[in-house]
Amino acid sequence: MRIGFLGAGRIGAFHAATLAALDGVGDLVIGDADEARARALAEVVGARAASVDGVFAARPDAVVIATATASHAALVTRAARAGLPAYCEKPVATDLAGTIAALRAVEAAGTLLQMGFQRRFDAGYLAARAAVRAGALGRLHTIRAVTSDPAPPPPAFLPLSGGLIRDCLVHDFDAVRWLTGREVREVYATGSAGGADFFRAAGDVDTAAALLTLDDGTLVTATATRYNGAGYDVRTELAGERAQLVVGLDARTPFASAEPAGPGGPARPWAGFWDRFEAAYRAELATFVRAVRGEVANPCSGEEALNALLVAEACELSRVEHRPVRLTEINERVRDVS
Repeated sequence: MRIGFLGAGRIGAFHAATLAALDGVGDLVIGDADEARARALAEVVGARAASVDGVFAARPDAVVIATATASHAALVTRAARAGLPAYCEKPVATDLAGTIAALRAVEAAGTLLQMGFQRRFDAGYLAARAAVRAGALGRLHTIRAVTSDPAPPPPAFLPLSGGLIRDCLVHDFDAVRWLTGREVREVYATGSAGGADFFRAAGDVDTAAALLTLDDGTLVTATATRYNGAGYDVRTELAGERAQLVVGLDARTPFASAEPAGPGGPARPWAGFWDRFEAAYRAELATFVRAVRGEVANPCSGEEALNALLVAEACELSRVEHRPVRLTEINERVRDVS
């Protein structure tokens, strides 16, 4: 299979190396707006380099989009119009209009679009989903989700990210829907920006919390921060009438017990999303190659990404206007955009 690869930045370098090592990939063509960076990455992973236009001209069997967020929607649309299956890092776009327009192009072309929500491929999340779906926990009543970065991103990233809720908590929103098979009915969210001035300058927050009510009454708390100095912390606790499960609780989880006989902090806490989810990222791209071949169903469609974004949009509106927001209100906005 020939894969056209777009994006030679940090996440692109990891994905390109993963694809180059897959048995089913015989030719990898890497393009980037910075052609020198594309050439450098191609040399490292043993691929060919091209311009972005050159990637499409190479007539690949599929494309992988790992470019800057602002370019995703246009590249997803271009791939669809070229009849190419595509994998795209989340999000399709940071706004509803851009997301819907790109998804319309995919629908019109009838092509495959797999979105990058890597938690769906993590061993812990997969085990928790199986337990929930099998009824092992009994009736779920509470879910607690945590996403904590050890340090803020560069200031220039914030205006391009869509904000903490759309950038980070959207992973939790997707995971909750995927784990439970339920939809979010109502949200209430808030945030604070007590850290660096550039968060306030971007109209963003560095810490956020959301309360979600699912359509079966299950309550979900989801928190995120850019200032978790202890390390990278992603956990999801699922509490039911029969049992509880925790995803992300292991020897590298970055916290210590306050109890005298409790465990201390880990010697080597998770440093970031690369080492925490490395295996999940690899499995995600291997699954994409299999989906392009028709061996498995698409594990995360563009519509799934849209549904997670709708929850993020509701939370952002709630945070700004200091009020509960029902998802029906956001769905009406989608109809207006459509």
